[in-house]
Amino acid sequence: MISASSLLLSTLCAFAVATPLSKRDSCTLTGSSLSSLSTVKKCSSIVIKDLTVPAGQTLDLSGLSSGTTVTFEGTTTFQYKEWSGPLISISGSKISVVGASGHTIDGQGAKWWDGLGDNGKVKPKFVKLALTGTSKVTGLNIKNAPHQVFSINKCSDLTISDITIDIRDGDSAGGHNTDGFDVGSSSNVVIQGCTVYNQDDCIAVNSGSTIKFLNNYCYNGHGISVGSVGGRSDNTVNGFWAESNHVINSDNGLRIKTVEGATGAVTNVNFISNKISGIKSYGIVIEGDYLNGKTTGTATGGVPISNLVMKDITGSVNSTAKRVKILVKNATNWQWSGVSISGGSSYSGCSGIPSGSGATC
Repeated sequence: MISASSLLLSTLCAFAVATPLSKRDSCTLTGSSLSSLSTVKKCSSIVIKDLTVPAGQTLDLSGLSSGTTVTFEGTTTFQYKEWSGPLISISGSKISVVGASGHTIDGQGAKWWDGLGDNGKVKPKFVKLALTGTSKVTGLNIKNAPHQVFSINKCSDLTISDITIDIRDGDSAGGHNTDGFDVGSSSNVVIQGCTVYNQDDCIAVNSGSTIKFLNNYCYNGHGISVGSVGGRSDNTVNGFWAESNHVINSDNGLRIKTVEGATGAVTNVNFISNKISGIKSYGIVIEGDYLNGKTTGTATGGVPISNLVMKDITGSVNSTAKRVKILVKNATNWQWSGVSISGGSSYSGCSGIPSGSGATC
């Protein structure tokens, strides 16, 4: 015979098994261990506060539940190890990543910098993003990345805004290949209102569609770049807008580079109302002879550049720089207007400019 109390206990146990525990609203990760990370990741609001990430480990915020908010507070640092990283990984849909007032995410890059970038000791990439579904990353303060800062891969419908990347210490301490934003195999990505001090491309779009880079400031690096395109699994850029940006004291202003001997396509690229100043090498450079980090002098046409708009580009280059360099093959349908760059000198070896485009060297 089953007693009433036994029956009640059985009913309660069955209810407990059938009803999952509700998701915790907020969790904080702090200290110098990631041992609780798997639990913290289940929360809908995650606070990273004064955290030291152990050497050789990733602050792995991948696979977050839809709608999760991640907030960085205080100072986040990373212990030293030679490895490829990333130091931080974030993925999910409808994710919000924000920085609280006064926070810093400090990569302590001087521990890795050797002036050799990719060719020296192994350095970790900083932040890997795989975000979709109207996700947002806003208001982060990034300091002294060891290597590339944001690796944006397989993202869609993502807005990145009001980011500060400050790697000025690397100018005199051997920082190299510290790209601000590397974009690949992504669509509908907007990067706006950011400030970047670094020693490589402010942004490099290697593949993807409908990528917008708007109202940003780029200092001391290699400028705004499409490419290099070619030699990867995805070798098409279709739709890039760089508009109302300032490029200051950089090697190049605006750049498109395609890989010699490779195949792919660069199309529907728009540089509009950008300002450049203090440019050291080229104000505008479009080249189809890029190979292993250098130019060969012989453009190939396997990655043709078509439907290119260059409009209202103003500013100046240094006395030793060239205003415009174009060395391409199989380019079609270019439209240039309002390009006014002073200083420096003209480049005498331009070739492959589409007729009627208005582009000149």
